Amino acid sequence: MDWTPLKELIGSHESFLITSHVRPDADALGSELGLCAILQALGKKATIINASAPPANLQFMNSAGRVLKLNENITRAGVPAADVIVIVDTSAWQQLGTMAELIQASTSLRVVIDHHVSSDRMNALEFRDTHAAATGELICDAAAALGVTFDCDTANWLYAAIATDTGWFRFPSTTSRTMQTAARLMELGAVPHTVYNLVHEQYSLGRIRLGGRVLGRIETEVSGRLIWVYVDAKDLAETSSLPSDTENIVNQCLTVAGSEAAFIAVELQTGQIKFSLRCRPPHDVASLAERFHGGGHRLASGATLPGPLAVAVDRMRQAFREMLEPANPAAMQGDVADEPVISQTNS
Repeated sequence: MDWTPLKELIGSHESFLITSHVRPDADALGSELGLCAILQALGKKATIINASAPPANLQFMNSAGRVLKLNENITRAGVPAADVIVIVDTSAWQQLGTMAELIQASTSLRVVIDHHVSSDRMNALEFRDTHAAATGELICDAAAALGVTFDCDTANWLYAAIATDTGWFRFPSTTSRTMQTAARLMELGAVPHTVYNLVHEQYSLGRIRLGGRVLGRIETEVSGRLIWVYVDAKDLAETSSLPSDTENIVNQCLTVAGSEAAFIAVELQTGQIKFSLRCRPPHDVASLAERFHGGGHRLASGATLPGPLAVAVDRMRQAFREMLEPANPAAMQGDVADEPVISQTNS
């Protein structure tokens, strides 16, 4: 990646607004905080504003309160004027939530730093590397090119960004470059066991109960090659859990022997259904997600569909079956139509 255009842009502008996708994960938050640290080290003004607050299990990454939520920590009228808006870890308008309208109405220059395949035309200066394991890895590369080093806290947040997006370095996206970047962050003070404890060993009792409840009704199709589960509003209410507590359930589905693809459907308060999609090579859930105006990686993507839950799930099941059994779409349609699987009593 040639970071010279970014260096020139930073040198010629003073104020920056940083944002990322709704329901930010560790890669989004770590990348935002890392970029903010770079800009501040270069004497620039930087503000981080997202459409969503950090999820409960990642609140530790915002202990200093640098990540603001639009319409909660800051009003739209209170958003500071910025010369440049930087969007990290997404290139899709839909994933920006309420920030999308604000950005589209602004005359500020736009920059995108991302590693996802899916992309909208954002009229931005793009720094995209789909071979990077995480956007946090790109932020580390940018820092090196700009001559900036990180303090211990920022090193931990960027380590969290890379470690979580690579499944703690077990996903195929992990390369020697990824491990070298992680090593550099450790040299700057990142402590892997502390990061793991903060991310994965501080769960609420509600989250654990939700996982047991949901995995207890796991469904299989296509001779066990597709695994899926759903979470409805009743599940969340009765276990005192949040939609963010469903994170990682879909990855557990993909641990079933013989599985090639998995998804989880989560009913949100808005009535929309959020899907997290996973697969193994040679399948491609990024292309599948794009059919529903979502996107992400070939092996891990997401999309949001309108409800009701049962209808949205059947649409997604059909899409997965077409991906796994492309030679027999007619039979697949019949199977889906004949097999209602979700009660609509609470949707």
